[in-house]
Amino acid sequence: MAAIPTQQTASRAGAAPVHTAEGAEECARARVTLLGSSLAPGAARAMVRAALAEWSALGLPGTRHLTEHLAADALVVVSELVTNAVVHAGADVEVGLQVEEDGTLVVEAADQHPSRAPRSAGPELPHDPAEYGRGLPLVAALAEAWGITYRPGTKTVWARLPAPGAEPADAIAAGAAGIAEAVARAGGDAVGPAGCGERSAAYAVERRGTPPAGAAGREADGDPDRASGGPTGPGRRRPRDREWLGRGALSFLAEASDLLAGQLDEDLVASLTGQLIVPRLADWCGVWLEDEALGRGAWSDDSGAAVGARLARVWHAGEGYLDELRAALEKDPPRPRDPWRSGPVGHPWPGEALGPDAPYGTALAYPLVAGGRPLGTLVIGRAGPPDTTGTPDTCDGSGFPGFPDEITGLVEDLSRRVALAIGAARQYARQATISAVLQRGLLPGAVAEIPGVRSALVYEPRDKGGPSGDFYDLFPAGDGRWCFAVGDVQGKGPEAAVVIGLARPWLRLLAREQYGVPDVLDRLNQLLLDDATEAADAAARALVAAGGPPVAPGDGPQTRFLSLLYGELVPFDGGVRCTVASAGHPLPLLLGPDGAVSTVACPQTLLGVLEDATYVSETFELRSGDTLLCVTDGVTERRSGSRQFDDGDGLAAALAGCAGLDAELVAERIRRLVHEFGPRPPEDDLALLVLQAE
Repeated sequence: MAAIPTQQTASRAGAAPVHTAEGAEECARARVTLLGSSLAPGAARAMVRAALAEWSALGLPGTRHLTEHLAADALVVVSELVTNAVVHAGADVEVGLQVEEDGTLVVEAADQHPSRAPRSAGPELPHDPAEYGRGLPLVAALAEAWGITYRPGTKTVWARLPAPGAEPADAIAAGAAGIAEAVARAGGDAVGPAGCGERSAAYAVERRGTPPAGAAGREADGDPDRASGGPTGPGRRRPRDREWLGRGALSFLAEASDLLAGQLDEDLVASLTGQLIVPRLADWCGVWLEDEALGRGAWSDDSGAAVGARLARVWHAGEGYLDELRAALEKDPPRPRDPWRSGPVGHPWPGEALGPDAPYGTALAYPLVAGGRPLGTLVIGRAGPPDTTGTPDTCDGSGFPGFPDEITGLVEDLSRRVALAIGAARQYARQATISAVLQRGLLPGAVAEIPGVRSALVYEPRDKGGPSGDFYDLFPAGDGRWCFAVGDVQGKGPEAAVVIGLARPWLRLLAREQYGVPDVLDRLNQLLLDDATEAADAAARALVAAGGPPVAPGDGPQTRFLSLLYGELVPFDGGVRCTVASAGHPLPLLLGPDGAVSTVACPQTLLGVLEDATYVSETFELRSGDTLLCVTDGVTERRSGSRQFDDGDGLAAALAGCAGLDAELVAERIRRLVHEFGPRPPEDDLALLVLQAE
């Protein structure tokens, strides 16, 4: 087979170039290069789905042999190969797909680290989920043969998936769509093609009689003609349980992982869990979440009930049963258990809550544990006959009527992924709460009212989950004086919060100690320099104490720069005297009643840069109708393509159009113009302060 040239795609996993069929006279082929990130497996699966559906529609050679089962196997194999490459090579991954004339699918994943062998999955410990995929044993179970090709600078892992000759053909387009729908429409964007290269394996493994994963599920009892949706009757099973468990379950887990991993709200995770499970795996489910505010010690009361848990979500195949089911589950919450005990245990059947058609059934409770910490419980149920011989409290999945072992094992795998998603969502919520509290502490609780001056403020941090680099203040300084500040710290997040937490209190302290505007900037500049020097010295001492090399000058923590516009207001009869200075900050603009706009300060050096910097101020008067506009660079540097909002004095032109408006309307108009300047939302924090003489 001749080598096919590689088509390079966008550098972001999930980009969607147009699919083509290259070399249709030989075979249907596709190749795509994906960024080595967590998005790569999902993008690879999307490429496989889209390519197979398109090739089948075009009737390319070999596609008439393709089936839904073969497509599901290909999705699982490409997911495992790409996951191994991303986790263990950490480089871009080149994914190839080919359909041979007999319908055999060939899947490849190539990376740039040939010295690193692919990972084979070992035994999985309880509550230690396989974060790196299930490994090559799963590929070996599904493939006719697989192997590894080593070339200079490249390692390619490939697998051959034969088409079953006895199964119906020409079903791939509908099959691929059905697989995506099974995970609540969680599929990614299509990713585009090129060819698949010649293979000369360094070693290969043939599969000899290895049954497909989950094949035992096809031997379970069941009635394939039973309609889905709603509870099944005694002795019945979901349609195609046996068939779906053998192949589609593996793709289901892979896609469910992608769907859950992107959620940052634990209640949304609980809701998605219900939609994933019902009606595919169970008639109903409930998700209990532990209340972190009560702590681990509040998990049970005297009767053993989980007091520290709340029923976050209830889902049923029939919506008419939701209220009754919720009430029944809340009356009988899951009992606490050893968090290290894996697998399901029996849970009381809710009985009459599900109506006369489901008097009996089996309910199972799965612990949701991540990082050794219990996060809640997943309860699922299926209607069925009462068990007279089983042991419904076993933890190995056996003896549960209505639930084949494959179902209980699949839900256990899913519950681990749900627990990881809940843990991640809670961690994000904790960080967002800390950031919000920190942000509130860095900004004034209220803006001071100044006699004879109207004021208006716009403050829009871009990152809602972390401290902003912009800040403002307007406060009384005593003796008939008021001071204002609009600043911007280099960087964002905790480091910016440290600088703001240092600057704001010192501004207020120096102002109330009667220091003038230039003196305040001089002292604040020295304070930032001293603080950065102390931090660098401390880091150097810590590194030397740990046995590291001495830190050379300039190699330690860098000085934290601050741009600041600072001013003082003194009202008098007929107006307000304003003294202002700008340290590396956008200059303030003065708007007169006639629409004339002028700058009222001179540019000077950033704070925290030069040891011997000295600052000067300018004084002017705000008369009736005059408006002073102070902004951060999130306004002046707002981008639309290659243009910025303040190009060609754009901010001054926008302010000139605000003549005759009061302070609040001026602030709102400038904010709106900034937002409308580009097609996308602003990429930087926005802060602007308007001061207007009455």
